[in-house]
Amino acid sequence: MSDTQQFSFTLEQQEDFAFLIRFDKDIPPLLADEPPPLGKDAGPNPSRLLVASVANCLSASLLFALRKFKNNPGPITTVVTAHMEHNEEKRLRVGSVDVMIQVDSPADSLEHLDRVLAQFEDFCVVTQSVRNGFTVNVTVRDGAGRVIKS
Repeated sequence: MSDTQQFSFTLEQQEDFAFLIRFDKDIPPLLADEPPPLGKDAGPNPSRLLVASVANCLSASLLFALRKFKNNPGPITTVVTAHMEHNEEKRLRVGSVDVMIQVDSPADSLEHLDRVLAQFEDFCVVTQSVRNGFTVNVTVRDGAGRVIKS
């Protein structure tokens, strides 16, 4: 018996480089587009979607790990920065991504924080899937702005 899971959805070209992504389930469609001169910036481009996926997955993974130990971290705010670069063939690639996650609570109010911070990244499906392709740097700050992981 296979442990493999899968999902699929459809992309429909709308105009030039704009594609309507029709997800499975009852998820509303999303318009993706390239910036000019190819597209019209009518939606996020694939690089932005990829980087947003990394940041969202890390944020959700941290939230899950904190809640597992009955912590209430308060609202989480994540800022993500993608560094685009050209490879040896002069093709544009995501070179690295910096993710800064800030929880609202002070670090000293969070139980088992060392354990949470040591392992939450390992449970992020997206980040662990792309790390062979580019570097993902993660920083976590507490509600006072103190760096509690880098």
